[in-house]
Amino acid sequence: MSVFGKGIEKAEVRLKWDPAPYGADPHDLDLVIAVLRADDPHGAPAQLVHFGRRSPDGTVVLNRDSRDGKGLGWDEVMTVELFRMSEANGRVVVGVAAQQTDGRLTFADVAAPRVQIVAGYEVLAEEDFASVGGATAATVGEFVRDAGGLWSFRPLLRGFDADPETFAETMGTA
Repeated sequence: MSVFGKGIEKAEVRLKWDPAPYGADPHDLDLVIAVLRADDPHGAPAQLVHFGRRSPDGTVVLNRDSRDGKGLGWDEVMTVELFRMSEANGRVVVGVAAQQTDGRLTFADVAAPRVQIVAGYEVLAEEDFASVGGATAATVGEFVRDAGGLWSFRPLLRGFDADPETFAETMGTA
């Protein structure tokens, strides 16, 4: 939640897309969160959270996961509890990756992809991936801890042409 003088304490990242056309292979998008150390904010992630890997300290939780975009509302949801993160962590990068199971899948190939980042009722960012349509993965924003320990958010849309594993390991380098 974003409270004056407290910074952002907790955020939710939401992702949705429409299912692939009838008869086509399912399209699968995944939320990816990289938690980076304060002393190396552009280095290797201290924590990497996605559908197959959980946060060891429980500060990033995958609440909902979809493999095909079917269903109502948001298909994937992650909660990020910034107020509980170790002081050793200083940057959290939010990304989305398209699973590359049957050929190359870009955001332009997926019907109506959309990501939204909220803190309480405040929408911090919302993106439809149109400007990075040719990418297979993208960062969409970052949370950064200041010297006083308060977290703030900054949109950070950057497309990547990488498989999900490579993207996850390099998404925080920018």
